[in-house]
Amino acid sequence: MTDEEKIGQLFCLCAKDFSDEMLEELFAVMHPGGVTYRPGRLEDAVRFTQGLRRRSKYPMLIAGNLEKGGNGVLREGTQLNTPLGLAAGDDPSLARQLGMVCGREGRAAGVNWSFAPIVDVNYEFRNPITNIRTFGSDPDTVRSMGIEYIKAVQLEGLAACAKHFPGDGVDERDQHLLSSVNSFSVEEWQKTYGEVYRGCIEAGVMTVMVGHILFPAWSRKAVPGMKDEDILPASLAPELMSGLLRDNLGFNGLIVPDASAMAGFTIPMRRSEAVPRSIAAGADMFLFTRNSREDYEAMLNGYRKGIISEERLNDAVTRILALKSSLGLYEEEFSCDDGSGAAVGCQEHREIARNAADRAVTLVKEEKGVIPLSPERHKRILFYPITDSGTGGPVASFREKLEKEGFEVDTFVPQSVLEGKAVSERDMKEKYDLLLYAIDLQTRSNQTVVRINWTNPMATNDLHYSAAIPTVAVSFSNPYHLFDMPRVRTYINAYSDDEYTLDAAVEKLLGRSTFIGISPVDPFCGVWDTRL
Repeated sequence: MTDEEKIGQLFCLCAKDFSDEMLEELFAVMHPGGVTYRPGRLEDAVRFTQGLRRRSKYPMLIAGNLEKGGNGVLREGTQLNTPLGLAAGDDPSLARQLGMVCGREGRAAGVNWSFAPIVDVNYEFRNPITNIRTFGSDPDTVRSMGIEYIKAVQLEGLAACAKHFPGDGVDERDQHLLSSVNSFSVEEWQKTYGEVYRGCIEAGVMTVMVGHILFPAWSRKAVPGMKDEDILPASLAPELMSGLLRDNLGFNGLIVPDASAMAGFTIPMRRSEAVPRSIAAGADMFLFTRNSREDYEAMLNGYRKGIISEERLNDAVTRILALKSSLGLYEEEFSCDDGSGAAVGCQEHREIARNAADRAVTLVKEEKGVIPLSPERHKRILFYPITDSGTGGPVASFREKLEKEGFEVDTFVPQSVLEGKAVSERDMKEKYDLLLYAIDLQTRSNQTVVRINWTNPMATNDLHYSAAIPTVAVSFSNPYHLFDMPRVRTYINAYSDDEYTLDAAVEKLLGRSTFIGISPVDPFCGVWDTRL
């Protein structure tokens, strides 16, 4: 390999779509070692994968965020409930089934690298990222379910990637927006996150994704006298990647930092320095770019200036090529005629998703005598949609399912009324038999909070009538909404807004199915009044 070819192998770029223009863009500056897929149609993904094969001198690692099903890569893919919902099912085999579905459906698109499982531990309920993407707040549960996913997805021929080392979920802030902090002591970390990663490594996880997360306790232990301003996120810290992950935990696979376009990576130092320093510090591959030409030149110049030693470059490239070899990419000819496409959205996978949804939905607290709902007792429902997806989407589908069951459902419309002019409690009781809150505030990158923002004036859609009229709240995403509505008497967490979970929630509300889910986090947020 030439130096230029070696440097190209270090990059895993992002294919934002499956167009011919995107294919040309990926190879415009370098011949990358890998690419990450965003969701698209199976037919287009297959064609794109074949295009990559034709253009690449060396087979490429093709990654996808297969966190909750084949939908992480394919629009036709099966979506299961979220990792937190699977953990609520209280059965590690659900994570094994998730890994199997992800592996089968990802492979149909040519994907050979799953950016999952997420093995962060959700200690901080305000964290907007870990939330439903994790297996919960118990390290043992996270460890066991993470291991099951790893074994299953790798059995299907994909490399798993445990993330985000050294562990998100302690800080309430988002590493997409800043370098966040794991503030645990070394001893606390070893008993929690350390045990999770040891388990994943012993299970044979092929890759680990390192976050833009500082771990000050270890950095200070490894480098006595280190100043606070010199502590770096793990994606730039040799004492964390080479020291803690490689030497202390014994990980011998491929290390890839989280997306380099995130502010948690770009803020600590100039990018021209950070790009090569990440590899020098122990990373083997570099995920995404902000400007492909600039980052490629920064990496190449970093090697020529000695920031990346020849030994370190060769070690990183060797690990990349070894991973490709272990996945059989040199021998395998990807074909759309091998029958793998039949797995995408197949009946078996849909049944797995349906079962996962049934096991996930969790009755957190209830007012006696309200559930089960029935059109005879609760004919007239005032429906409060609290969502960031507009008037349509899953919450609207949930309402339609209730109407098909025979309920008369009015959607609450805020009125800009002055004090003294609101609808009286007596009139509300005469008009409605039930108040139903359907909450679907999605956790996503680049946000700071996932909280209910009540509608003005005077939080008009808040629980003003809940003491007089039976009230039920169902969350289809964030499980911590009791923090903002502590006095709601009946509260349900469903963890996902996929169609199977919507159906499961209706079945359980109507008493045709038993609530099975056991909360894998503290839905009461450590606050006493949320239990009232």
